Amino acid sequence: MQPVGIVGVGYEGRNANDLVADLVALGVSKLVDVRLTPISRKPGLSKTALGRALNEAGIAYEHRRELGNPKANRPGFGGLPRELAAAKSTYESLLGAPAADEALNNIAEAGLSELIAILCFEADQNRCHRDVVLQEARKRSARLSGASTRREC
Repeated sequence: MQPVGIVGVGYEGRNANDLVADLVALGVSKLVDVRLTPISRKPGLSKTALGRALNEAGIAYEHRRELGNPKANRPGFGGLPRELAAAKSTYESLLGAPAADEALNNIAEAGLSELIAILCFEADQNRCHRDVVLQEARKRSARLSGASTRREC
């Protein structure tokens, strides 16, 4: 039986081979990259190279720029608790844009039938905007799951 759901993954301190191996071991079938700009100084972790490595491992790659965190909002994720809360709030407000809303709905729906990994750089998920993406996608999955199991009276 194939695992289902939505998980987060950060590549900070990891290399591409280890990241891909870990995703395969988890049973991830699709990786959704939520970096605004999917480039990296680390070999193999930019969009094209990572997509190729994932494809070779049987994992689909999807870049969702519309779920990226604007550069001006990033410092708050590394700041004091009140700065982190403000950065998360600012980012949450961006998720109401039509393209972001659609991307979240797609992730939520896919997470009902396969295991989706949400990727960004930061190792500490609480300090990354992907934490907000995960929370929102999981909420939507739960609503969809509940809606699909309800019966009309």
